[in-house]
Amino acid sequence: MPQFTSAAVLQLVLLLSAVPAQYLISQWSGPSTAQRFHATTRIWKEWRTSCLNGAIWMDWASQQISKVKSFLGLRLEEEEEQMLHDMENMMDDNELGFFGASKTARIPRPLYVFLRVGDVVMERNRNMVGVVVSWDPELRAPPEWIKRMYSSPEGHKAEKTPHYKVLFNGPTSSSVFVGYLPQTRLERITGMRPDFPTLEKYFTHFDGERFVMQPWLRELFPEDEEEDF
Repeated sequence: MPQFTSAAVLQLVLLLSAVPAQYLISQWSGPSTAQRFHATTRIWKEWRTSCLNGAIWMDWASQQISKVKSFLGLRLEEEEEQMLHDMENMMDDNELGFFGASKTARIPRPLYVFLRVGDVVMERNRNMVGVVVSWDPELRAPPEWIKRMYSSPEGHKAEKTPHYKVLFNGPTSSSVFVGYLPQTRLERITGMRPDFPTLEKYFTHFDGERFVMQPWLRELFPEDEEEDF
């Protein structure tokens, strides 16, 4: 869909308003040129004291732009952007247990959960390196997020797949991306130690193979530091 700026939308509003305005003037003012002139002058004086007042004009313009955006389907895009913003906030933390935020201890640790908290991983599609800070034995996310991220067949399959909350280094040294990814898109790697902000919140140090959890995090994932035999 083509992108519409607010200026372009406002121009469209004014163009669409021109014909109705001309029609109303002709209906109210009578058939003669003189009558139409006086009627137009009267309307202009009224608009100058009301509609051309800055606050009133901006309020009117905002209303009309919203109507046109709705007509063009742009309101839906704005709602989707707001939804994505809300989802990003929930990714950091939430009280509903979505995106690995559950405060329930993951005991016992299922055998099909291959990765552990503290593992350094690589995202298979984009080769981004990150650190696992939480996991769920199966997908736990809002329905609208699942619908957006997965098609119907994929969504059904993803619901039974372990998902991991992973911190990735952002484009700058002070930025961090938070991802919630299925096990199939992550691969554990060794010999690399990512260094980016907020890791100290979750881990005490790096032992050469993985990050060691803070005590509060170990309470949620007590079996993640036990080795499989």
